[in-house]
Amino acid sequence: MALPLTAAHRRSIVIAFTTVLIVCYFMTIGREDNYTFSKTLSAQWSIHEDPVVVSDVKQTNETPSKLSSSSKSKPSPFLGNVIPQVSPPPHRANASLVMLARNTDLNGVISSVEQLEARFNRKFNYPWVFLNDEPFTTDFKRRVSVLTDADVSFGLIPRENWVQPDWIDEGRAQEGRNKLVRQGVIYGGSVSYRNMCRFNSGFFFRHELLTPYKWYWRVEPDVRYYCDMDYDPFLFMEDHDKVYGFTISMPEWEPTIPSLWSTVKDFIAEHPQYVSPDNSMDFLSDNAGDSYNMCHFWSNFEIADMDFWRSEAYTKFFEYLENTGGFYYERWGDAPVHSIAAALFTRKDQIHFFKDIGKLWSCRLVFVADPFAGYKHAEFAHCPQGKQWREGHCSCDPNDNFDFAQNSCLRHFMRLQD
Repeated sequence: MALPLTAAHRRSIVIAFTTVLIVCYFMTIGREDNYTFSKTLSAQWSIHEDPVVVSDVKQTNETPSKLSSSSKSKPSPFLGNVIPQVSPPPHRANASLVMLARNTDLNGVISSVEQLEARFNRKFNYPWVFLNDEPFTTDFKRRVSVLTDADVSFGLIPRENWVQPDWIDEGRAQEGRNKLVRQGVIYGGSVSYRNMCRFNSGFFFRHELLTPYKWYWRVEPDVRYYCDMDYDPFLFMEDHDKVYGFTISMPEWEPTIPSLWSTVKDFIAEHPQYVSPDNSMDFLSDNAGDSYNMCHFWSNFEIADMDFWRSEAYTKFFEYLENTGGFYYERWGDAPVHSIAAALFTRKDQIHFFKDIGKLWSCRLVFVADPFAGYKHAEFAHCPQGKQWREGHCSCDPNDNFDFAQNSCLRHFMRLQD
């Protein structure tokens, strides 16, 4: 026989039933909200993954004041009711990837950016700065910007930093160009090439798009990157008190810089205070500085501290070289200029050989020793060896390596360590 329900029993049943209804209601609302949020999240992923949309919203700024300081990040997918955790942005150096290019270099620019993004920058998201002596086209900006999630800036080089100065004796400069053409030296007759060398030697780090940055990685069009980079070379340089980093070193063509070393020695004699006591003169000279052995770090790849180029020592050095007119009367390149300054004005332990960065450059070269050879397509490759080749998942042939080729200067650098 059923027991009679008391008032207390009835209240308990009502409370329990009400509680169940409330729980069911909020579970239903939660599922609906979760679904709505998932749809929003899915839409966000679609926006990020659609290259057309990215190209429309990508920053293509012309001035540093418009640079975004916030890093872009994609939302993280999640399962069930687990709330996604947003990881703090990784520590980065104050650095930029820099490329000097023209609109006609577009295909080579795309190739280089695509590879460096895949091998390195997709993980670290460093900003890109592109510089040109002419305005970049809309198509160039659109097609380059879509390749990266990082900030991208396009800058115009001021005319006074690019063109041959008015005080240069054009007759003398023309005579110097004609002489190199007769000798078969590549770019011997090019004024534009000399403009580029002078700009890279003394002005690029002063450009308004680069003044906010301390470090730079110089990137060239049509360069292949062979290996993955799972560490940040900028932070490595910063943490180990480095100033200049390279991958390939070779001799300069002597006919292009006949008076450069004598000018350097004159500068040193007048400004001995700028020379580091623990310098790398033995990389530059086989006789304690009496003559130049032509060795330099190939500046097509550089990771370096722009504050060094902005320092009093280098500023005075460049101005001294500039006043001689050697960039135009001869064909002084930015590679020997940078190399000589880094070797003399820093400690030898502040120059770093990036033996784990695999790269290949393609260029046309003229071999002066063989007047019948003319221009030749040549490739210079640095391929990591052993463990670094394996861990970097390098696609290069480790046997195809310029490091210790006959005309490589790496031996001169290695003896500094000895």
